[in-house]
Amino acid sequence: MEQEMERGERCHGEEGEGGDEKWVHDSSVDYKGRIPLRASTGVWKAAFFIITIELSERLSYFGLSTDLINYMSIVLHQDLKTAAKNVNYWTGVTTVMPLLGGFLADAYTGRFYTVLLSSLFYVMGLILLTMSQFIPRLKPCTNMKHCGQPKKIHEVVFYLGLYCVSLGTGGHKPCLESFGADQFDNNHPVERKKKMSYFNWWNFALCCGLLAGVTVIVYVDLNVGWGVSYLILTLCMAFTILTFYAGKAFYRYQLPEGSPLTPMLQVLVAAIAKRNLPHPSNPDSLYEVPKSLKSKGKLLCHTNKLRFLDKAAIIEDMEGLQAGMKNQGPWRLVTVTKIEELKLVLNMIPIWLTTLTFGLCVAQASTFFIKQGTTMNRKIIKGVTIPSGSIYSLSAVGMIISVTIYERILVPLLRRATRTERGIKILQRIGFGMIFSVLSMTTAAMVERKRLRLAEREIAMNVLWLAPQYLILGFGDGFTLVGLQEYFYDQVPDSMRSLGIAFYLSVIGVGNFCSSFLITVVDHATKMSSGRSWFREDLNKSRLDNFYWLLAAMSALNLCVFVFLAKRYSYKSVEGMVVVVADSEENGGSCC
Repeated sequence: MEQEMERGERCHGEEGEGGDEKWVHDSSVDYKGRIPLRASTGVWKAAFFIITIELSERLSYFGLSTDLINYMSIVLHQDLKTAAKNVNYWTGVTTVMPLLGGFLADAYTGRFYTVLLSSLFYVMGLILLTMSQFIPRLKPCTNMKHCGQPKKIHEVVFYLGLYCVSLGTGGHKPCLESFGADQFDNNHPVERKKKMSYFNWWNFALCCGLLAGVTVIVYVDLNVGWGVSYLILTLCMAFTILTFYAGKAFYRYQLPEGSPLTPMLQVLVAAIAKRNLPHPSNPDSLYEVPKSLKSKGKLLCHTNKLRFLDKAAIIEDMEGLQAGMKNQGPWRLVTVTKIEELKLVLNMIPIWLTTLTFGLCVAQASTFFIKQGTTMNRKIIKGVTIPSGSIYSLSAVGMIISVTIYERILVPLLRRATRTERGIKILQRIGFGMIFSVLSMTTAAMVERKRLRLAEREIAMNVLWLAPQYLILGFGDGFTLVGLQEYFYDQVPDSMRSLGIAFYLSVIGVGNFCSSFLITVVDHATKMSSGRSWFREDLNKSRLDNFYWLLAAMSALNLCVFVFLAKRYSYKSVEGMVVVVADSEENGGSCC
């Protein structure tokens, strides 16, 4: 009875833990392990150091990845299909590795030290790439002007450097962004609003690094030398690692809580063991730790979805429970909060699957879009020729424009219209961005068809014809990618925040693997049906326009499935939160 009364009190609202303005009571600690002082830790003064190293990391990543397909074609002499596959494989590994890094950070090492350790791997990879260009024995050829086939040792060192960068990204990306979000107390109304803006400005800084990478670094690649650009990236990364460490005293740290997979397994084992028990008529009779005894973390409201899992919280022996749970261990009886955390993760799986097509479209921007640019007239004005990879900067421009409009114009208007803190639901933002992926692929198909017709008459189309597809895709990134970051950080259990960002990154990574797989399937199918592949060594004899039409159709169908799932999605609902947020209205739970 006491347990039910306490649950009822929580569900009817109580004052947030952030009531004490001087201290931060969100389970975080300062660098000395004490409760953080609000005035001297966290928020933008800490986020500045974190965003600085992110800018440098994105400069390095896009400086490498944007022109990687050209390096593999020009220096390693790979054909179009092989080069595109290798770029997709590397990008896929680089954006899937964060799943491992995020798990280790959440379970054992913590975000701060994971970022430091992974940064060392990142710099090591950049050093190897630099060495492969300057040390005579490691250079592709002795005489670069007459290089028929690169040395094997160069390929080994080059790929070793690339995948060291992948390893570094594995710990860097999931932890850095979530570590930055940790600097804002979600229980404090002012800091909570700042955190909503944090993801937008994080991506603004990301785009600035992207712009510098695909313009300055790519220009240095082609006009000064690959080695010089790699050296610049190495020095920038080393400097910002020191800057990141210098902010140590300003950060708020979330301590690792052990493997987040163990509580989920406990829920499954307990639910299966009690599968024959009837569902309780009142969800308040399910077991939950009283809030007064819960040292950290938040209690979640019960929801009516996946009710089979609720059986894990059925109390079989009340007397044993009151005597100290001697007969009911964590593999037999679990709390409602643990069950709801597992429900959150299971509910994310369909959403994650329906975002993969968007990741597949994004993969084209760093492969086929750039190869199209190499065949086009890249003179913008008299005497000025831009590298084919630099046109990628327009996607960053599109993203900056969409993020700025969303943050400065749409959010204030939507907040007033809906009277909610967020303005629109996270999945609505993601779905709106997916519309742009359909438009981008449609535009790309029409532009490529026009380019092929002009190529038949030996006329080179101007590279600025690629601008619309890049800009439209960038607009979509500003809604979908930023929305995915916020979604996977906000909706995962608190103990899985790094893994949450890794789930977002895996959308891009698995999207790249899907792109490679789709290229293989389409290549095989078109050879079998017509005897001519859509992907040929000569781009002017390929049919990328048909491939883009295929992607546009897939994206449109996928969007319909996403909308169907989004309308039925239940968002995380925290007990005791007296905040009006649109995302909590559809839970259909027993409280809040």
